[in-house]
Amino acid sequence: METIATTEWLAACRVEDAVKNGGVCVRHGNEQIALFYFTRRNEWYATQNECPHRRQMALSRGMLGSVGEEPKIACPFHKKTFSLSSGECLSGGECAIKTYPVKVENGLVYIGLDD
Repeated sequence: METIATTEWLAACRVEDAVKNGGVCVRHGNEQIALFYFTRRNEWYATQNECPHRRQMALSRGMLGSVGEEPKIACPFHKKTFSLSSGECLSGGECAIKTYPVKVENGLVYIGLDD
């Protein structure tokens, strides 16, 4: 029997309440999710909030930027950088972060959560 994953869409915030070119932390149960609005690219991203390098809840306060065309977030404490698209560590190392789909509908920003 095939298992089909479904996505639950969590209403995170209104578009006008988002931090431009920055992030906020969204709490869902025991999970912390970092939500980013990259206005220069007009794109939204969501990742886990915990930096895997030192296990601190800090990525939502990180610095947005790009490596070529790749959008990235840098941990504000350790400067480890991660792809906002794939979660891959861009500054060397084996650690990666979880990413979530994001959609905007009717002025609300939603984060996709898998079962």
